[in-house]
Amino acid sequence: MATVELRFSAQPEHVRTARLVAAAVARRAGVEEAVLDEVRLAVGEACSRAVGLHRSNGLTAPVRVVLIEEEKVFSIEVGDEVPGPGGGPADAVSGIDAVLDPDIEGEDEMGLAVISGLVDDVEVSSGESGGTIRMSWPVAGAAEVP
Repeated sequence: MATVELRFSAQPEHVRTARLVAAAVARRAGVEEAVLDEVRLAVGEACSRAVGLHRSNGLTAPVRVVLIEEEKVFSIEVGDEVPGPGGGPADAVSGIDAVLDPDIEGEDEMGLAVISGLVDDVEVSSGESGGTIRMSWPVAGAAEVP
């Protein structure tokens, strides 16, 4: 399992760099060319959301992007350090349920809707140490076993 980790200050101009790195690592991992635009767009949305959350909450901590290459799947985790509602243990919401969460409002909801439309396998979680959006794509040549 190969892993690349990026950390960048919560500035909008760094989102483009995260998108480019994610696309390059996805290509190397074997994600199909036709899906790379979706990877770029989804990472851009997730990073923009994290940057917005950091800036609106006055956090100086960096945004975290982890790119994970496994045998049959390529995953990206975008993390922020904004405590979730209630500050309790991490709660995870998968797929379209993430955009229907009544605790998520406005731009967050729109960004999550875009991500959910681009990525079939997405999980949104938040807890007292922050939130994470985890997105996964199959890699080329990963045959599904019935």
